[in-house]
Amino acid sequence: MLGIDTNVLVRFLVRDDEVQFEKARKLIKREVAAGRRIFVNQLVLMETEWVLRSRYAVTKNQIIETISGLLNATDIQFEDEPSIEEALFIWKESAADFADCLIGAKNRRMGCRATTTFDGKAAKLPGFMAA
Repeated sequence: MLGIDTNVLVRFLVRDDEVQFEKARKLIKREVAAGRRIFVNQLVLMETEWVLRSRYAVTKNQIIETISGLLNATDIQFEDEPSIEEALFIWKESAADFADCLIGAKNRRMGCRATTTFDGKAAKLPGFMAA
C-alpha cells in the first residue's frame, strides 16, 4: 500500500497541471497494476476538501460526489471509512464544515460521549455541545 499526500490527490482530481496530473495518474496506475492499494488518511481528505472548496470553488455537492466516488473505488483505502461516510451524510444537510462533521464522527467512533466546541455551526451537529 502507498499513501498519497494532498497535493497528489488534488492534482489527480482537478487536473490543473498536466505534468503533475500525469505523474499522479501513472503512480496510481502502477500501484494498482501491481495489486497494491492507495491509502488516503483523514488529514489528507480534510485538506483535500478544503483545497477543492477554497482554491477551486468546487461546490459542496460536487465534493460530496467526488469523495463518495473515491470511497466506492476498490483500489483506494481510507482511514476509518465508516467515519467518513457518517461525516458525509451529516455534512450533506448541515451548515457546518466537513472537517467538523468528520471530527464529530471520528470522536463518536472513538467512544467520546460528545465533542465540545466554540463553533456555533458545529455545536448544532449531532454529538456536539457548546463549550
